[in-house]
Amino acid sequence: MIQLYSWPTSNGRKIHIMLEETGLPYEVYPVDIMKGEQFHPEFLAFSPNNKIPAIVDSNGPGARPISIFESGAILIYLAEKTGKLLPSDPRARMRVLQWLFFQVAGIGPLFGQRNHFSRAAETKHPYSIDRYENESRRLCKVVNGALEVNEYIAGDYCIADIAIFTWMRSYVDSGGDIGEMQHLKRWIVAVGQRPAVQRGLKILADKSGTLEHSDVVRDILFGASQLNQRLTSGNET
Repeated sequence: MIQLYSWPTSNGRKIHIMLEETGLPYEVYPVDIMKGEQFHPEFLAFSPNNKIPAIVDSNGPGARPISIFESGAILIYLAEKTGKLLPSDPRARMRVLQWLFFQVAGIGPLFGQRNHFSRAAETKHPYSIDRYENESRRLCKVVNGALEVNEYIAGDYCIADIAIFTWMRSYVDSGGDIGEMQHLKRWIVAVGQRPAVQRGLKILADKSGTLEHSDVVRDILFGASQLNQRLTSGNET
């Protein structure tokens, strides 16, 4: 049984969808990031960067429990555990992994900063807003170009599609303009129609919050509270 520690964010939804795609049995443990539960010592023991999602697999390698944090690493682990959505052929595998890391290193951080400066920041800074909006649109165009020659991001549907989809969905929902990117629009619809994706998006959906945060919540998410927490080293459980 896999214990899923998560919240309905773009990174959390990646793992919600992946668990539904693989059919692995799992239990969901909400980590309310608005209340600071990501700083609880019990969670930090296996997610030392105080971020969701994280998993604990009671039947890990060698039939021993294992804990994993970082959504990209979890996607790879679940794919290798089940033999699904990550090819074994070296060339095909590398095509998938390069797009997965494109999301982890590019789309996630840039889209996240776009959301922060354009929607969450109390003080609006035009340069920052323009910088991250422009770079987000550029990354969308990169994905659109890849989908011009492939039905899915790396050929067949894979973990890279899951990783990019949740962030693209959030981008569009937050007012991102992909009007002229027809291949990207087609792909978002196709991925969103998958039954496992639809089931995954329902996980913790009732916990979805708002960017209209109180001062306390704003401090938990963006302020000095994060620096004052006692962080612990991650340990394999």
